[in-house]
Amino acid sequence: MAYEKKIPVDLDCPLRLTMSLIESKWKSCILDELRSGKAMRPSEIHKCLPEAASRVLDIQLKEMVGDGLVVKTIYPELPPRSEYRITELGKSLLPIIDLMLQWGEEHFDIFKKKYQKE
Repeated sequence: MAYEKKIPVDLDCPLRLTMSLIESKWKSCILDELRSGKAMRPSEIHKCLPEAASRVLDIQLKEMVGDGLVVKTIYPELPPRSEYRITELGKSLLPIIDLMLQWGEEHFDIFKKKYQKE
């Protein structure tokens, strides 16, 4: 049974359309890890994002394949092996992710105050 969004995507709002592709917590991080164009196995992606639950990453990777942001290649061997690679559509989101990274660096003091344990 596939997850179905409770609120449909607003096709009249470009911002909401874009957010529908990267709104989940780990999708931007996954695209950032795949940005080099090098194919990565699921276990490699999981190692890059150890604080993310494997199940959540697997679900988000599946959604990203469905959205055309990444492509999954399954190799017919024993044991089976799969790899993920960023697509041109996924690469087109990298400038947005780069701006988010830059903004986070420029405003690090906000996060330090908010999340630093005293």
